[in-house]
Amino acid sequence: MNTVAWMPRRAALVRCAPFALFMLLLALRGAAADHGWPHAPWLYALNLVLVGGLLWAWRREYAELRERPSAREALLSVAVGLLVMVLWIHLDAPWMQIGEPTAAFVPLDATGQPDWPLIAVRWTGAALLVPVMEELFWRGFLMRWLEQPAFETVDPRRVALRAVAISTALFMLAHTLWLAAIVAGLAYALLYMRTGRLWNAVIAHAVTNGALGAWVVATGNWQFW
Repeated sequence: MNTVAWMPRRAALVRCAPFALFMLLLALRGAAADHGWPHAPWLYALNLVLVGGLLWAWRREYAELRERPSAREALLSVAVGLLVMVLWIHLDAPWMQIGEPTAAFVPLDATGQPDWPLIAVRWTGAALLVPVMEELFWRGFLMRWLEQPAFETVDPRRVALRAVAISTALFMLAHTLWLAAIVAGLAYALLYMRTGRLWNAVIAHAVTNGALGAWVVATGNWQFW
């Protein structure tokens, strides 16, 4: 087998498969909830095991995650992540939404009290798993692939506006709050493009999701989860 021909397909697989599996499990959780299965929210735990397992097994193949950010870049990423979170919870007018969530996540027990183990699972997935998985797919793979199919050779600092716009538009379609998703997608893409290090986008994404999760639990605004 031609190694040169095989490598791009392998490189795409290890970045796309975790995302595809996550979306499949999300759809499964939605279907279970629609059929009244009381333990449907716990299907989210499968993401930690299955999607997290794929990311861990393939961790050495993610070249874009080998270079760590500087302290200054990390602080910038944290600030961007917090700003995106604040904007996210304010960009929720009816005209800023597309449909309904695939599987609403309300981690309350039968008495209406918070189900803390379930909240911990959800928060861990949103703050630690999703940022790595999504940034590898949306920015590490798709944005660079739109620039050039041999995406691993693409320097993110040289990506054209067309690739950024298309990848951000597709990122938007995967979220209910479309305007908030555009803001977030552009913010994470610009961090990656400015610094050339995907970890900066991952950190910002993680801060957004982590802070959003804490705010949701504190205020009971479950529709944002």
